[in-house]
Order: sequence, then structure tokens, then C-alpha cells
Amino acid sequence: MADALRQADPASAAPYRKVRLEQPDLEVTHRADGSILLKPLQPLGPYPDRLTDRLVYWAQKTPDVTLFAGRDADGGWRRISYAQALNTARSIGEALLDRNLSAERPVVILSGNDLEHAMIGLACLYAGIAYAPISPAYSLVSTDFGKLKHIFNLLTPGLVFASDGQAFARAIETVVPQDVELVVTRNAPSSRPALTFEQLAKTPPTPRIDEAHLSVGPGTIAKFLFTSGSTGQPKGVINTQRMMCSNQVAMVSRLACFQDEPPVTLDWAPWHHTAGGNHDVGLILYNGGTFYIDEGKPLPGAIDITVRNLKEVAPTFYFNVPKGFEALLPFLRSDAQLRQNFFSRLKVLWFAGAALSQPVFDEMQDLALQTIGERIHFLTGFGSTETAPGVFARTQPAANSTNMGVLVPGSDLKLVPVDGKLEARVKGPNITPGYWRQPDLTAKAFDEEGFYKLGDAFKFDDPSDPSKGLLFDGRVAEDFKLATGTWVSVGPLRAKLIDALAPYVRDVVIAGADRDDIRILVFPNIDACRQLAGLPQDAPLEDVLTHDNVRQQLQSVLSDLAKKSTGSSNRVCRALLMSEPPSLDAGEMTDKGSINQRAVLTRRARLVEELYGPVSAPHIIDVTTGQ
Repeated sequence: MADALRQADPASAAPYRKVRLEQPDLEVTHRADGSILLKPLQPLGPYPDRLTDRLVYWAQKTPDVTLFAGRDADGGWRRISYAQALNTARSIGEALLDRNLSAERPVVILSGNDLEHAMIGLACLYAGIAYAPISPAYSLVSTDFGKLKHIFNLLTPGLVFASDGQAFARAIETVVPQDVELVVTRNAPSSRPALTFEQLAKTPPTPRIDEAHLSVGPGTIAKFLFTSGSTGQPKGVINTQRMMCSNQVAMVSRLACFQDEPPVTLDWAPWHHTAGGNHDVGLILYNGGTFYIDEGKPLPGAIDITVRNLKEVAPTFYFNVPKGFEALLPFLRSDAQLRQNFFSRLKVLWFAGAALSQPVFDEMQDLALQTIGERIHFLTGFGSTETAPGVFARTQPAANSTNMGVLVPGSDLKLVPVDGKLEARVKGPNITPGYWRQPDLTAKAFDEEGFYKLGDAFKFDDPSDPSKGLLFDGRVAEDFKLATGTWVSVGPLRAKLIDALAPYVRDVVIAGADRDDIRILVFPNIDACRQLAGLPQDAPLEDVLTHDNVRQQLQSVLSDLAKKSTGSSNRVCRALLMSEPPSLDAGEMTDKGSINQRAVLTRRARLVEELYGPVSAPHIIDVTTGQ
């Protein structure tokens, strides 16, 4: 076992805040067929039969400690202690048992993170009734409710909850069957009756609810989490108690500091995703911590809410996506009070969802040094909805931000050669048994040895020392060959382009399959491009995208990248700026903003042909000529 009580990165004399982290050693086996098996030498410790055993434990040990806190209507913090959470979960759980709900007739939650959502989720877990938190975008952003209809047809829910009945009225009227009971916190829709959350929570508990709790076991379905649909319609991933409990034990064995002191976090990550709903909420509940619900987001305007909250809440664990850290930096840079509070108790920064750019990493550490005289461990990991979510965790410094670390205890990894890459496949108690009511998709997801196929490629940061971690090497299904037979690795190239073109570009889609060279469709950041062009807010979009300042800036960056490229596999020859954003309803974009490369290329085939045509239109940038 490698001890990670590190005070300094070997590459620097600048100290790290002293926290207890662990980095397990690996057993590596090379097979004759070229595949590589990796297994942590550290065994997975014992884990509870059900996650709510930890709720009962902390309600007895620290009953008055805040489990969840959220802003009330007056802007103050409304708090729910561990004892209150257990009592509420028992009451709501009793009400759910009265309705004969089950995995066959689960609870569906349409709205986002709030205290009522948290209590209904805990009640379902306590009673052994499956529930499904659904992306609010499927109700509030979608215009045809296609994904929501698909989910309801798959689940056949018995009860639906939405925080604000009026806000979700159109989705409810269109998708929710009349015989399915509706529960709201406020503003029941005028079209149908609804029970209030308060009424549900007043149900007197009986011994039956505690008997139901004791009947919950490792194989009980806890929730259904839906994949974001980046490769088609969302799939209902079965999440069992075994998956969630084993993963928490595996993760806390790496983040050992939270065994010493319960974590405190302020978090916006949506609970319908495995990172927010399983990793982040689970980390707090399992270790007796406190979860402040952040109603902000890493978006213009919404980030101000996060900043206000971080002036009041000093986290010990802080999770965000790379764009979230990027959005925070200007505020941390300019506000000494914010910096002091943010870094005062911080033990771990954690990013996920994409690669973190080196400038963001460096400045965050510089600000920590200026403020508290120490650096903060800036860590990450990797997993999927099907893995509950942790498979890899990096708990040591790494020079490459795509280093995802090494396996967590309990997980076995098989790296299989596929078209010049190593595809990752995993096995362990944290792996889903499959997709709900979709046995054909379940069968395709596992190989002949029972390993779940992640669909992602990895390579060793240091082939001579696997303990130094694995580098993310892109999605296998996205890669393609040029007409010359040269493979294009889409994931790393896309990340490099987005990083270099920031802040003027939100995303790129890479074209070139069976073509002579690589060309890209660009989704611009309109606000940033408008500022670059010096145009007013009401300027026509076409004027923004064809403005000389915008074209010259993007052309300059792309030309510089082309000069530094090592060949046709990573050289972009032309870019097309798109005025239409990616469509959620058309499957071009997932609810968390990820781009479905294949869907964009299919739906916008005409633009791809234009991109490869002989004439450059005003919204096309020819990298080779600079025109």
C-alpha cells in the first residue's frame, strides 16, 4: 500500500495541505491475446446491505448534525438534521408502502435538486421502493417530450413528484397518465388533482416501514438512472444497493481523510446523474457529512449564486466540472473574502466530466498558495452510470489532466486491444446488472467473461509503471479512419480544440470519416464572440459569426494548431461556424450538454457536404489559406 500522506508534489517545493489519501498498488497480468488485466492489491472492505443503514447510524450517533441544507424563500438556510431526515424518510416511506409501489411501479422525480427531492429519495431507499430521478430538461427544455415519453413507457411509474406543479404542467399533461398519482411541493396544476409533499410527509410511520427497511438487501433495486442518450434514447440503468454501498466503501478507502472528519460540500451537480446523485450525495451520507444544495450553475448569471453561497459555506470537499472551476476563477481572483472562505477548510478539489485545462489547474493552485500558503489536492476519477460511478480515482498529483488514476478496490479492469487502442472493460460489485426491461442492450453491454464494456479507451501514463495511472484516450465508437486509412482519435483531438479555442467556442464536432482530411463543425459561444466583435446585444447572429475579429481569432488559433500537428490524424483543415445550437429533441445534445457527434453529423449532413465543398462561404474558415 502506497501511503499518500503527501505534503508536497515531488516536482515542486510548494506544500500541499496535509490530508490522508491512499493509492493502492496493482497486480498486472499480460495475456497472450494482447489484453491486460489489472487488479488492486488492496481488498474491498465490508459494506452495508443498504445505504440507509448509514442514515440510521448517523441519526443515532450525531442526530443534530445537518445532513441537507437548502435556501428557503427568504434566502436563509433551511436545514434537515440526520434525525429529522430519518423520521421524514420513515413517514414518507410508510405512505409509499400504502400505494404498493415497487420496481415495477416506481416513483419518478421530474424536478431537480432540493430538500423535498432528497427526502423522497431517502424514503424510497428506506422502504425498498425503486425511484428514478429524471433530467428536468426533458420536461422544461424539450418541446416534444420525446425522451420523457420513452422513459415513462419503459418505467410504468406509480407515482410522480415535481416540486412546482405549474412549472412542469405541460410535461405532466402530455406524458403522465391520469391514473398515476401526482405529488407536488407547491402550485398543483389546474388540470388534475395532486397531493402535497407536506401531506405525504405527515403519514404516521408504523412498524411496517422498519420491517420493510430490514428486508432491503444488496440486490434490491435502489434507483433507475438514465443515461444521457449520447448514443441514442436514454437507457434505464439498474442501480442496486450493492452497487452504491460497495462504491462508497471503495471511494472512501481512497479519500481516507473523510473517515477522519465528515465532509462538508456545496454542490450543484444534478442528482439524475450518477456523479451528483450517487458519488456526491453518497459521500456525504456514508461519512456523516453535510450537503449544502447549490442552486447556482457554471453558467453566466447562475455562477453568481454559487459565489454567494461559497461566501457563506466553507467546503472541505468541492466537486465541479472543469467549466465550473473556470467560471469561478474570476471571482476568486478578485474577491479576497471569497478566497479566504473557500480555501479555509478545503481538503480536496475534485473535477469530472471532462479534462481540466492546465491554466485552470495552475491558477487554482496559485490562488490557494496566496491565500492559505498551501496547495490543495486537485483530484479526479472516472466511471459511468453503469458503475455507480467510481472505477478509477486519482489521489496523487499528475502532470497530465487526463490521468484518471488507478482502480478503486473491488474493481477488476481488462484492457482489450481494439483498432490500435485499449478498450476498458470492468467487473465488480459496483457494476450494474443491466438495463431495465431492455435485455438486448444488457447482453450487448457485457463480454463473454462478464466484464462491462465501458466503450472508452485508456493508455498508461507510464507503461513501465501502471501505478502512475491511466490516461483517458477517447470514446472507441467515435474514432474513425480517413480515406488514407489513418485513424483519428476524436476524444483527445476534440478536447484539445475546445481548450485552444476557448472562450469563443462551446464545442466542436469532428468530421472526416472516409475523407482526405479533418474538418470541424463549430458551436460558437455567441456571447464571447459578440464581445470579441464589439457588437451590441441586438446585433444579428450572422454579423457576429462573419465578423473579421471572430474569423481572424479562430483562424489564427486553428492555423497555429495545424502548424504544430504531427500529421493528418490531428490536423484540422477547415471549420464551419454554426448558427443553430445543438438540439436536445433531435438527440444532438444530452441533458448535461454533451454532444452526440454521430447525431450532429447525421442531422447536419448538408453542412458537412458544404464543409467539404469547393467554395468557402463567409461562415467557413479555411485553415490552410487563412481565408
